[in-house]
Order: sequence, then C-alpha cells, then structure tokens
Amino acid sequence: MRLEDYPRPVVELWPDSELPFSVFARNHTQWRMGFSGPVGLDYAVIYRDLDRLRLTEDEYDEAMDAIRVIERAALEYFHKS
Repeated sequence: MRLEDYPRPVVELWPDSELPFSVFARNHTQWRMGFSGPVGLDYAVIYRDLDRLRLTEDEYDEAMDAIRVIERAALEYFHKS
C-alpha cells in the first residue's frame, strides 16, 4: 500500500482557531530542544510571524493564548511515552 491509497483526513476548524492553527502549522518545525526532546516553541519565530499579520493587541494576545494551548497539547503528545 502507498500513501496515495489512503484518503486524506478531513480537518475542520472553528473560525476562531484558523489563525492560531495556521501560525502553528507554518512553524511546526521551530521547537526548542532539550536533552529529553522538545521543550517548547521558539517564540521569537512565532512573534515574528504574528507581527507580519499586523493584528490588534487583543487579536495578538488571543492568538498567542491559542498557540500556547496547541503547544502544550503537542508537548504532552511528544512526551507521553
């Protein structure tokens, strides 16, 4: 079997989640690494990406809060073994 033999999963996002998810997806390789694996996202990269979007202060804060939730869930998944 090849990857093409399987249907792509459908992912639906709530409108409020689209921005934080897209920022996370664009920066999914930007992890700070420790001896036991990833310890968190490189926020300098995330901040730069958000700055380019010219968000209001409230939008910026909401996006960062949501990105931190995604980051926490990803870290729990990475370290659950």
